[in-house]
Order: sequence, then structure tokens, then C-alpha cells
Amino acid sequence: MNEGHWHTPNPTTGSVPKPLAGRRVLVPRGGPWGDGVAARLRQLGAVPVIAPLINFAPTNDQATLDEALADLAAGAFDWLTLTSATTVDVLYAYKAEIPAETKVAVVGETTAAAMQAVGYRVDLVPERDNSAQGMAEQMIALETQPRKVLTLRSEIAKPVLTRLLIEAGHDVRSVVAYRTVGVPVTDKIATDVHSGRINAILVTSGSVAEQVVEQFPEIPASTVIAAIGPRTAKDAKRAGLGVDVVAETQTVDSLIDAVARFPLSIDESTP
Repeated sequence: MNEGHWHTPNPTTGSVPKPLAGRRVLVPRGGPWGDGVAARLRQLGAVPVIAPLINFAPTNDQATLDEALADLAAGAFDWLTLTSATTVDVLYAYKAEIPAETKVAVVGETTAAAMQAVGYRVDLVPERDNSAQGMAEQMIALETQPRKVLTLRSEIAKPVLTRLLIEAGHDVRSVVAYRTVGVPVTDKIATDVHSGRINAILVTSGSVAEQVVEQFPEIPASTVIAAIGPRTAKDAKRAGLGVDVVAETQTVDSLIDAVARFPLSIDESTP
């Protein structure tokens, strides 16, 4: 069977290669995105363990966010930009309306996948440099006339995108959409990580990496830490987390592929 089609079971036999047979993989986000990742892992024989490590807390300036989302729904912006999947959770929680004429740009395939999972469309994902700076450069190249842009961000995000777009002459409203907070895992999951029963941990953002370091102070050397791209790997290392596997491209498929190709140890005596 062509291993390029791991995610498409044979309709006749139902068979699919199982490179992750019996491996337990921690998925650090829940919701529709986490469910989708878990389904792909199961197709490869893995046992997904969904353990959301981060969530969002309300912004300290709720009135400003409410006003921005109302203006968004009214068609006040030419572009909406998002730089994290958590911002998608905020949009979904607030039942935000994005008009057809408003284009949507996102950084990261995790963010794009999260948008699509809850029914929002995405018009632009940076092609070369999948970062806030890369997105700004691509938007500036696309839009030669001044445009109205709404940038939604976390309170800790550096306003790189906003600064570059303003310098290029665009009218940008930068709004803090949420505060990132850690979500404590259950005692069982913490024990499973520390004992080595979890064979791999997926790291999808710098915030997730920080929670992995904070909540799992003792991770066995045999546990594979897999980052969804070079930028996330860099953020993880800055947080003090060693990375074993880095996805070639910043996509869920690439991340799972990378884990599937890496030799994961497993305790065969584990029932």
C-alpha cells in the first residue's frame, strides 16, 4: 500500500498501515480540532489522549472586544487576522459573524484547521514564512491600497503584525481577544506522562510548550516531544522543552507523519 495514503483506508479491506500501533499520544487541544487529530491518530493505530493544556480567559477589556466583533459583523473591515488557534475558540464562543466580503488571514496550519473545524473560512495562510511577520509581508504585497484590518490577539502577543501593517499605510485596529491560561491535567494523565506510559506529546504552540514544562517536570527520555513546525520548536526550546521531532511543514498531517516515522519506544509489558 502506498504509505502516502495513510489517512485513506482501503474501502475493500478497511486496512491501513499502523505505524503507531499501541502508542499513546497526548493531544494538547480539545474541541473539534482535537477530535480531528485524535481520529487521524487512531487511523495509524495510536491511542490518542486528549488533554487540553491551555484555554482562554476573558479579556480584561470586554467592551472593546464586543465593539470590534459587532463592527466585524457589520462589514467594517476588509481583513480579519488571527495568529493563534485560541483566537478561533474566542470567535466560536462569541458566535462571531464574518461577512463574505471580509477576507480572513491566519498564521499557522493549526489555526487554519481550527477555523475550518468550526465552519469559518480562511482566505490566506502565509506561503513561505508562516509567522506574523510573514503574513504582514504577504498582505502588504497583495494590498497596494490602504485597507481596514482587524487584528485579534492574545494579551501576551507582540504587535508585530499591527506595526508592519500600519507602517505600510493600512488602518489597523488591534484588539486583545483573550488571556491565555493553563489548564491543569488530571492526576492520571500526569502520572501517565511521568511514568512513560505516554509515548509522544504533540506541541502545537509556545503556550502549549510552557504548560508541558510546568505540568510535567519529569518527562522520561523515551517520551517523544513533537513540534508542529520550526517556529514552535524554537519557542519550545526557549521554554526549556527539548524537542525530538519537528514537522517539515506546519500542518497536522506533517506533524503526525513525523511522529509516525520516528521510532517510539513502548513497554510491551504494559497491558
